[in-house]
Amino acid sequence: MLKGFEEFQKVGKDGFDAAVRSFGEVNKGFQAIAAEVTDYSKKAFEDSTRAFEQLIGAKSIEQAIEIQSQYAKKAYDTYVAEMSKLGEMYVGLAKDAYKPVETVFTKKVV
Repeated sequence: MLKGFEEFQKVGKDGFDAAVRSFGEVNKGFQAIAAEVTDYSKKAFEDSTRAFEQLIGAKSIEQAIEIQSQYAKKAYDTYVAEMSKLGEMYVGLAKDAYKPVETVFTKKVV
């Protein structure tokens, strides 16, 4: 009976350790995502400011439309690329967070 209790304690400790490691991975992942979003926001703000400055200096309506069109295309392309990158980061975060838990379960099953 004592052996069963010790095994139960070991399983509980292993599960707790896996949960702590998993939360650590989630924390690192969210920090990386937050840094990425911050960088993207800074770049987007700089790009919009630059486009606005160019619009102010436009000599004709055609030039203003061209500046605005170029800015819109660049903003869209950058946004799509950033969302793809963030999606990959979220998938990586989920995989990294699950690894410690998976390791404990595979040890118990095998």
